[in-house]
Amino acid sequence: MLRSVIAPRVAVRASPACLFARAYSSAAKACIEKRDTLGGTCLNVGCIPSKAMLNNSHLYHEAKHNFAKRGIDVGEVKLNLAQLLADKDKAVTGLTRGIEMLFKKNKVDWIKGAGTLKSATEIEVALNDGGAQTVAAKNIIIATGSEPSPFPGFEIDEKQIITSTGALALEKVPEKMIVIGGGVIGLELGSVWSRLGAEVTVVEYLPAIGAGMDAELAKAFQRSLSKQGIKFKTSTKVVSSEKKDGKVVVSVEGAKNGKQESLTADVVLLSVGRRPYTEGLGLENAGVKVDAKGRIEMADEQFRTAVSSIRVIGDVTMGPMLAHKAEEEGIAAVEHITNGHGHVNYNVIPSVIYTHPEVAWVGKNEQQLKEEGIKYKVGSFPFAANSRAKTIDDAEGLVKIITDAETDRILGAHIIGPNAGEMIAEACLAMEYGGSAEDVARTCHAHPTMSEAFKEACMSAYSKPIHF
Repeated sequence: MLRSVIAPRVAVRASPACLFARAYSSAAKACIEKRDTLGGTCLNVGCIPSKAMLNNSHLYHEAKHNFAKRGIDVGEVKLNLAQLLADKDKAVTGLTRGIEMLFKKNKVDWIKGAGTLKSATEIEVALNDGGAQTVAAKNIIIATGSEPSPFPGFEIDEKQIITSTGALALEKVPEKMIVIGGGVIGLELGSVWSRLGAEVTVVEYLPAIGAGMDAELAKAFQRSLSKQGIKFKTSTKVVSSEKKDGKVVVSVEGAKNGKQESLTADVVLLSVGRRPYTEGLGLENAGVKVDAKGRIEMADEQFRTAVSSIRVIGDVTMGPMLAHKAEEEGIAAVEHITNGHGHVNYNVIPSVIYTHPEVAWVGKNEQQLKEEGIKYKVGSFPFAANSRAKTIDDAEGLVKIITDAETDRILGAHIIGPNAGEMIAEACLAMEYGGSAEDVARTCHAHPTMSEAFKEACMSAYSKPIHF
């Protein structure tokens, strides 16, 4: 009998599986995965390919619109979409093969097929090359991830009506694109195709984009994307769609006033969220329970389900659907199995939108603290006053730090601007160890760097900044 199995389809990212493998380097173990490549959604059709396209589309946009003013003359800039997509695929292939190497290094068996729970300790695998195999294990970790949520009235074909998967593989730049949903995925992929030449309109039911984002940053973010040419229709409800004359006609109406309108596009991107992937898992055979949203219920802090031998991590259970959250849960779940203890601090799970400017945040925002009745202070610092940002002519945005009014402990950090996704790690480290704004402010930061804006925002929170 195997000691542990990650089953049946690792779709949260390669990381939980790899960390599981490292922790079990001396024990029998296996991973059941039905894809032809490892790495789950993130590595194959999520985080990794989208970041490759975000980076390359940004370089294209810079070369086309900003190189000349920097004294760089390159002549006519042309898009080679086929090569851009090939470069994205190269990144994915290299990383997925890296996961295979880690499996071999740590002696993890990759059972290629779709797994179905038969009991609390048995999984039946329909092998990809035919036949079946029964796997027995003392411990099972379900890490099947999530899939794009469907939308009523829209039939997905991944050509004209697409999900994030289709948005990574369009064969030509659409003249017009409608993005339904103003969250992270829609804004990132909308930005990609906007930079490449599409006229992009984002339709969002809520009054603001970036659900979960600090309100001040959400407004600044929308202004920035609007300046880049992306159009927004917030407080707008999507009613229906119809394919007509090679186009997609989307009917919408005002969420408040009911005003009706028709929008026409070549491609419609559905990005209204994701749902847990549990199809065919046979949860009922083992007694594993799900909640009203289809998420596998976690019975305790050790990631156990209702069945003690079966644990669950990542998108398929509660919490934010983020690869790094799943990774931390993967580590902790394995530690619980091997050592009896593990830890994930859910108050310090950062979020990042990899557009330009980037947006990143961790911890509480002002709205949440007001609702909770917690007294707080705010310190902010604009990149317009940061020497590095000014030097490279990329000074849009700010750093905002929220602290406890009495203790100065950092409760939240919110950044919009260059390298926000990297800078947020400093906030995470400070918050993980209960740091105060003064602690950060009294720490020497290299000059000139973007991180000085973080230091000065902390100075603003407890005293006053030097350069603003």
